[in-house]
Amino acid sequence: MEESVTEQPAPPPAQGEQEHPSLALANTAMALPGGHTIDLLGTPAQANHWLTERGLAPVDAGMREMCAAQLRSLREQIRSLFASRTEGLPALPAAVSAINDAMTRVPIAPLLRWDDETGPYRTAPHPTTAIVDLALATLAADAADLLTSPDAERLTACGSPPCNRFLLRHGRRQWCSTRCGDRARAARAYARRSKAD
Repeated sequence: MEESVTEQPAPPPAQGEQEHPSLALANTAMALPGGHTIDLLGTPAQANHWLTERGLAPVDAGMREMCAAQLRSLREQIRSLFASRTEGLPALPAAVSAINDAMTRVPIAPLLRWDDETGPYRTAPHPTTAIVDLALATLAADAADLLTSPDAERLTACGSPPCNRFLLRHGRRQWCSTRCGDRARAARAYARRSKAD
């Protein structure tokens, strides 16, 4: 069973997260050495904070667990698609459907409602739900854009186990952070020394 760690600071953004919020979303669940994990969307407050930092929700959005769970679910679908792309495997149809559903769920006009006493009227959906749906649509559209752009050729998984983050490769760099690069180099050096002995 993995132990969850939330007090540890997250590593710096991986290459490409600034340009692609879907890449940043995919990297909000991180595996750390020793079986530990960090989930930057573990609570509604954390999810609201993450969306606020990216301009996808106001500070006072009033995020509820259902909304945070929707964001975590989209994250897993995006991670699945990124993994399929980096490993050259077919995408799971459910992941593709989840992205398309998120992109088409946002109403572009106030909805028609009917009150039995006062009759028809138009209104926007619940404000928090609308905020979350718009954020999900934005993130899903970014994931679709990334997967179909020339940048998709640079999409890769971090090359330092147990790290599970994704990045856009820049040159020969194959790690999401200096910390992962140092860990990978130390592991290679240890393996060489062990082999020599």
